[in-house]
Amino acid sequence: MTTAERTRTRTAGRTRWAIAGVLGVGSFVNYVDRVNLSIAGPEMMREFHLTAAQLGVVASAFLWTYAVLQLPIGAIIDRIGVRWVNRAAALLWTIASFLTASAGGLGLLMASRLVLGFGEAPTIPAGWKAIGQWFPRSERGRATAIFDGCAKVSNVLGIPLMAFLVTAYSWHAAFVFTGILSVGYLLVWWLLYLTPKQALARGRLSAAEFAYLRDGGADDEDAPAPSSLAGLGHLLRRRKTWGLALGYASYTYAYYVLLTWLPGYLEKQFGVKLLAGGFYTMIPWLVAVLAQFLVGGMVLDRLIARTGDETKARRIVLVVSMLVSLSVAGAAYAGSVAAALVFLSIGAAGLAVSVPAGSSIVAVIAPEGCSGTLGGLVNFVANMIGIAAPIVTGAVVDVTGSFAGAFLVTGAVLLAGIFCYTVVLGKLDRMPAAPRKEIA
Repeated sequence: MTTAERTRTRTAGRTRWAIAGVLGVGSFVNYVDRVNLSIAGPEMMREFHLTAAQLGVVASAFLWTYAVLQLPIGAIIDRIGVRWVNRAAALLWTIASFLTASAGGLGLLMASRLVLGFGEAPTIPAGWKAIGQWFPRSERGRATAIFDGCAKVSNVLGIPLMAFLVTAYSWHAAFVFTGILSVGYLLVWWLLYLTPKQALARGRLSAAEFAYLRDGGADDEDAPAPSSLAGLGHLLRRRKTWGLALGYASYTYAYYVLLTWLPGYLEKQFGVKLLAGGFYTMIPWLVAVLAQFLVGGMVLDRLIARTGDETKARRIVLVVSMLVSLSVAGAAYAGSVAAALVFLSIGAAGLAVSVPAGSSIVAVIAPEGCSGTLGGLVNFVANMIGIAAPIVTGAVVDVTGSFAGAFLVTGAVLLAGIFCYTVVLGKLDRMPAAPRKEIA
């Protein structure tokens, strides 16, 4: 970046970073809603007499509706916009938290997780689309690191807090707390989020910053979107779509293994009690957050600025970070809690660093007006594979009595992801738009 470019960056304004903060808060609340089940799970198993496999099915129920809705929700976001879709979504996930807290049996517990999947389905594709509209290409690594890093902050702060609530009160208290937290975020989003053009019209965004966004390659929020089926069909025929989707799916699989089973792994493998396990579990996520904020987005943006080659820069970050994430497989051979936490922390850090490089590719390669649709499609494929993570892990534990096999499977999935991110994805340039006759 030249001196003139650095000066323009400083003088353009900071409204976009406030929007990144709003997106990050939403990501934090969204993932606290997911992590509470991993902490409350052992108590639920005892109260409802569930096996590990049954709890795995309950954990994956959220992903059934969440994953299936990714295909239509991306197109809906492209049509309606991020602002109103996320308002409805936050209301739904608030209702789901209170429903879970009131569950008295397996049936309502499953139903509430399905509703949660409905409510949280727009979060990631909407966030990716918002970043594409609010940030120039040179800053998307850092913006994505904030968005995804806040999800991992939920593990650092949420896990010990949920462990305290479950231990001091009951598992119901954890879900009441997340319901109240969700109400607060609904108000924040409703009052603060605007698109760039809306913010410019209302005086919240300066003309200089708006010009900085557009000159830097930010997406035009008014770009025409193809019809839902035509847009999906066009993207499904592109090799880049599958390389990105399957690469991101490998991260999602590993992430859900850690998210849903880490406290259970420490309890079963080493006899760690719930409250202590909550604090131990915080360690890998804290390392992941620090790696993502301090390394992930910053290194990516600097590499792109230095090399001028987005493909090379993103590929370097992706391959190195995914190789580091293979350390999670080392937990299969850990003989102590300390050794397990070292392996898991290194692996979680690698996963965290891969996210800004991987997920920000959506806005880079999506045809104009299709970033929501592509984001939904990528997240659909990722979560269809991610659905298997808690189920496979629970089944392996029931059959073998340990987590060793489950961690080795996770390592194999990550190796496949490296192949997809490099060989299948190819060069990172924008895919051609759908033919004009397909535009609604």
